[in-house]
Amino acid sequence: MRVRSWWQGALALLIAAGLSLLPPALAGAGSGGNGGGSEAPAAPGDPRNATVAAGSFELAKVRILGVPAITVASPVVGDLGNVPNAQRRAEVIEGNLRLLYDPAHLCSESEQIAEWILLRVMGGNEGACEQPPLQAVPGSAPEQLVVARRLLPGGDVVLEARVPERSEPLPLLTITRADASLNGTSAWALGERWQQRLQSRLRHARRVMQPADLRRRWQFTVALVLALAVLTAGTLWLWRLNRHRRARLQGRRSPTPDRALDHRLQLHQALGLVLLLAVLLELMVMLALGVMAVPGKVPLGLQLLLQPVHSVLKVLIVGLIALLGRSLATFLLHQWADSARVPVEEQARREQRHRSLLRVSHRLIDLACVIVASGWILIDIPGLRAASSSLLLAGGALLGGLALVFQGLLRDFAAGLAVLIEDRYAIGDWVEIGGLEGDVVDVGVLSTQLRCLDHRVAVIQNSAFDRVVNHTKLRSGEEVKLLVSHRCSDIDQALAVVAEELALFHADTTWGPRLLAAPLLRGVSATGPLGITLSALLTTVAGEQWACSRELQRRLVARFQREGLPLADGLELAIRG
Repeated sequence: MRVRSWWQGALALLIAAGLSLLPPALAGAGSGGNGGGSEAPAAPGDPRNATVAAGSFELAKVRILGVPAITVASPVVGDLGNVPNAQRRAEVIEGNLRLLYDPAHLCSESEQIAEWILLRVMGGNEGACEQPPLQAVPGSAPEQLVVARRLLPGGDVVLEARVPERSEPLPLLTITRADASLNGTSAWALGERWQQRLQSRLRHARRVMQPADLRRRWQFTVALVLALAVLTAGTLWLWRLNRHRRARLQGRRSPTPDRALDHRLQLHQALGLVLLLAVLLELMVMLALGVMAVPGKVPLGLQLLLQPVHSVLKVLIVGLIALLGRSLATFLLHQWADSARVPVEEQARREQRHRSLLRVSHRLIDLACVIVASGWILIDIPGLRAASSSLLLAGGALLGGLALVFQGLLRDFAAGLAVLIEDRYAIGDWVEIGGLEGDVVDVGVLSTQLRCLDHRVAVIQNSAFDRVVNHTKLRSGEEVKLLVSHRCSDIDQALAVVAEELALFHADTTWGPRLLAAPLLRGVSATGPLGITLSALLTTVAGEQWACSRELQRRLVARFQREGLPLADGLELAIRG
């Protein structure tokens, strides 16, 4: 395991270098820039349509069917007078343009019904709600819309639209000096450029909004959605079939390891994940197609399609960062565990701590990366970025409330860090915690798992105890007691026999290496009505005290029986009784 530590550190450095060389466009994927057709159309007053500072100007986009058509500017220095800012200009111009292809109904449904009833009762042909302003004349072609320039006496240039349904041109916008200065040309030349662009875009918008085109658009969308629905149903059927096959393979598993069967199970698991992701992608495409069927919502539909791609890119970037962190943590912990300054007798203990710290550090890195990836994905959901400041304040208040509600988890987290830093116990230790005794199988930042002698697993919260007895930290020890009968006539002979057996036990090739020091004969440690207690102290390698104690007691009992030395059997009490 340690042999691989060098390439893990090298891998971490390579990943760090690769991340540092990522192009800004990839590193900021899905960040919702100020330009690009993938941005959803913004309603008037939408914060996403806010002005953008560019030197001495403020810029704002003017959209037609949700797609940016022109960029208007307003000065931010000098004598502004009554010049509106760029955002307000963009809102007004968008409203003028929308009148030409999507005239708004001023009346609600209830007002339209009420007016229709009133016209039937009182008579009349026209109402305020029946004819929206600038509604296209039946039979008029989109090519009849013409955008023209007109020079005002003051030198300003106005763009106006001439349509069959109006006898007078409809003013669209006035080209300001800021617009001309920003584009580096005269107002008249800029008007010619914008005139051609707006005319072609408006004609296209009028063509799209015609009932026949809308009907064909919806028919095509419904056909695509139905085809995707069939494809989604087929994918779900394959997913269920793969799940049933995996369940049958799991039923064929036996206690003996089978690499071929395990490999097939892993393949079925990976295939199930791919099919599930395919279903989610197909549902997202169906939703995006339904949104793009609405005129003016194509950028929003494209953003819905790009959102999974951006999310995957963000997950990959954060995954690379997680791999970098895990590799660095593994490399540093390997170097720490292999330090030449550690005494030989503490190497095994450091290896135990290394396993515990490695597992916990990987968990903390994974948790931090999951939180970062989730926040990065959520912040770019349409509508959330605009409310980022208010969400930040609300998130702070929410975190404060959660800290009060989950203060027990915070205590467990702090106690878990203290356990790891202070080295109270590690994976593989045999400990006593809160009346429970067992082998430590997992050390987390919130809880500790013990496998007891009867193979039950006990989960103990790290803040639920304040006393720990570690039987296997660095070394272990055991006091071996032997109860000799009062009928033993020569206690010195008994002590000599015990001393001889301790020497033989220490010299044994099987049990001697498990001892860190020669067994210590403590002599007579207690006397009582049942007999005389002789004791010896064993100092063993961590975890070997129980096996050595059992073997030594077996040898002592067998030797006492051979020497004819009586052990306490309760006959003294029976005779006295």
